[in-house]
Amino acid sequence: QVQLVESGGGLVQPGGSLRLSCAASGFTLDDANIGWVRQAPGKEREGVSCISTSDGTTYYADSVKGRFTISRDNAKNAVYLQMNSLKPDDTAVYFCVTDIIALEPLRVGVQGYWGQGTQVTVSS
Repeated sequence: QVQLVESGGGLVQPGGSLRLSCAASGFTLDDANIGWVRQAPGKEREGVSCISTSDGTTYYADSVKGRFTISRDNAKNAVYLQMNSLKPDDTAVYFCVTDIIALEPLRVGVQGYWGQGTQVTVSS
């Protein structure tokens, strides 16, 4: 079955960096699109970034553009999110999600799968 496992979250100070990883199994990345969604307590889910697994085109929410970079490694069936210049507003649980249709507003296809999430906390 399809499985997505996120890792790399943690506690960092404002201005710091983290690299999130998503290991996928049960499907190959070249057969689906994939990206990252985050949710802070009491707030709506927010699309962060996604990548076309067929041609590698990348997309970013305005709030993270210029600071975050999404990438993929099809040989490893993995997706990454390099997060630089982190801000307290970036604090959230970050989920790896398949079949992202739109980031703003967030739309995920009915066939989309979600990982368990990894916590990112940005605080001084």
